[in-house]
Amino acid sequence: MNRREALKKTGLLGGVAAGAPGLLSLLQSCSQQSRSGWVPQFLSEKQAQFISAFVDTILPKTDTPGALDVKTDMFIDLVYAKTLTSEAQEGVKAELDKFDSDCESKYGKSFADLSNEEKRDCLMTHEKETAKFNRGVWGTTVGEQEPVAFYRNLKSMALWGYFSSEEIGKNVLNYDPIPGQYRGCVPVEEIGKIWTL
Repeated sequence: MNRREALKKTGLLGGVAAGAPGLLSLLQSCSQQSRSGWVPQFLSEKQAQFISAFVDTILPKTDTPGALDVKTDMFIDLVYAKTLTSEAQEGVKAELDKFDSDCESKYGKSFADLSNEEKRDCLMTHEKETAKFNRGVWGTTVGEQEPVAFYRNLKSMALWGYFSSEEIGKNVLNYDPIPGQYRGCVPVEEIGKIWTL
């Protein structure tokens, strides 16, 4: 899936006339900002803690950098601040607060304060209960898409921000700034890591 299609599928950026170069500049601005001095531009402090915990649960640090290492939470905050209309921003804030209040109802505390097991349980529940994005062929969605819940949109944005970061693109995925020859029929075991664009 290309970046433009990923943005369309988030559903959160509908109607926004921002082009890919503008959004990529948001990625670059996140990489230059210090985490210790981060003041969210869109999110409240509690919402920022939720987004940080959310992306860290989905993409934790292992032998590769985690979502917090590449500042995916900061990127999501900037996307919300710079690309959404004020009406869409209010909708996102309401969805963030609802997600967190549902956690408080079920577990007695906000998502950021849950144990790792509780966070995984919470996300797995949403994973099972929400509609998924339909598969696509050459960037075109196959079949009629059911409405996709906020959880799925947020997860999609977290994955997009993570895999679009320079650190992941250059040091985790395969990266060749000057692609070489075309080899059309290569055994899968020779391919190795996924290629970045």
